[in-house]
Amino acid sequence: MKDRAFLDTNVLVYLYSEDEPDKQAVAIEAMNSYMCATSTQALNEFCNVCLKKLRMPAEVIGLSIDEISDSCSISFVDETIIHKTLVLHAKYGYTYYDCLILASALASQCKYLLTEDMNNGQIIEKTLTIINPFALSK
Repeated sequence: MKDRAFLDTNVLVYLYSEDEPDKQAVAIEAMNSYMCATSTQALNEFCNVCLKKLRMPAEVIGLSIDEISDSCSISFVDETIIHKTLVLHAKYGYTYYDCLILASALASQCKYLLTEDMNNGQIIEKTLTIINPFALSK
């Protein structure tokens, strides 16, 4: 059985960005190697990046969201996750939004958080390991 991994926004963006083919290949491999999860926060950030930076048409972004939702379980940000976010922020010192990703990954019972934005190899709450899959491919 595959391990469960939470995909941060940057991994989702690289899935659809053709600007960095090496990172796109790593993101696709990650999507195929794990049982994936993400959150409504990451999906919203993904939409924003796709609209502003990648200049993707809204219809294409909508299809991308459908593909991601078919491949990942989606965690909804609720008050329980927000409270956990504040605890994680006080304990680990990451930004609020990074801690929101951490809290969502923990709530999704993921073993790994795939991101390039946090400390590679750090273990959060003795259960979640942060992995920068792009550092491994360099």
